[in-house]
Amino acid sequence: MPENSSCSSASSCSRESCEGCPSKGKSSGSGIDKEPINPLSSVKKVIGVVSGKGGVGKSFVTASLAAAMRKAGYQVGVLDADITGPSIPKMFGVHGPAYGTDDGLYAVEAEDGTKIMSINLLMDNEEDPVIWRGPVIGGAVKQFWTDVIWGDLDYMFVDMPPGTGDVPLTVFQSIPVDGIVVVTSPQELVQMIVKKAYNMAQMMDIPVLGLVENFSYIKCPDCGKEIKIFGESHVDEVAAELNIPVLGKLPIEPEYAAAADAGKFYEVENPYLKDAVEELK
Repeated sequence: MPENSSCSSASSCSRESCEGCPSKGKSSGSGIDKEPINPLSSVKKVIGVVSGKGGVGKSFVTASLAAAMRKAGYQVGVLDADITGPSIPKMFGVHGPAYGTDDGLYAVEAEDGTKIMSINLLMDNEEDPVIWRGPVIGGAVKQFWTDVIWGDLDYMFVDMPPGTGDVPLTVFQSIPVDGIVVVTSPQELVQMIVKKAYNMAQMMDIPVLGLVENFSYIKCPDCGKEIKIFGESHVDEVAAELNIPVLGKLPIEPEYAAAADAGKFYEVENPYLKDAVEELK
C-alpha cells in the first residue's frame, strides 16, 4: 500500500498528474530541500553515475571518470552509494577504518589524492555482507553527504546502485546532483533500460549529461580487429532519440581489470572517455 493512497500509482505518475497531489514536494526532486553538507566540506559539482540495470560496469566508469578528472588537476571525491555492492575502495587501494572526530568522519584518501567514502571503509571485515533494508541503506548514503568531511572538492562522483529504487531516489532528493552520466552496454534491450534511467532523471529535474557504453568491443591481440562480443551497438540510436550525447564507447581491456584488482586503478589512462572529461570540464 502506498504511503499516500491519494497519489497516482508509479505506472501512471507524471508531472502533470502530480500537480495538486498532497505528496507533491515530498516525493519530487524539485520540491524538496536538499540535505546540508558537512560544514567542513565544499563540493562544487556533484555528478551521479547511474545505470538502469546491474552488471554494465557502472563502478568502472565512475572510477575512470574520477581518475581522469584527478589527472586533469581537479580535486576529486567518490561517494560510493552502492552500499550492498561496494567496489570503489578496492579499485583505488584504500582500506578502513575511516578516521572520525566530533566534527565528522574523514573521507579516506587514495594514493593519487582522490577522496573516497564507502561502507567498506566502516566495516571490521570488508568481506562481510551488508544485510540492510532500503531505508537504512538510504540513511547511510545521506550520512556520507552530511557527516563526512570531504574538504574542498571540484567534483564529487556518486557511484549509484543499479536501477531506479530507494537509493537513487534518496540521492536525487537529498544531494544537490548537478547532472548524471548513464552507463549502458551494447545489447538491444539497452533502449528500454536507458530510458528508465533517463525518465527518472527527468522526473527528478536532474540533467542527463550523456551516455557511456561499456563492453563495446574487444580488440584481437593479433590483428587488432574489433570483435563485438555483445552484438552491434544501439547506443547511438537511443542517444539520438533522447537528444543526449554519447560520451564514450569503452572496450574490454584486460589491463584495466588488472589495475582494479591491484588497487591501482588511478594509474589507468582511459582515452575512450576524453569526450566525457571535456563535457565535465
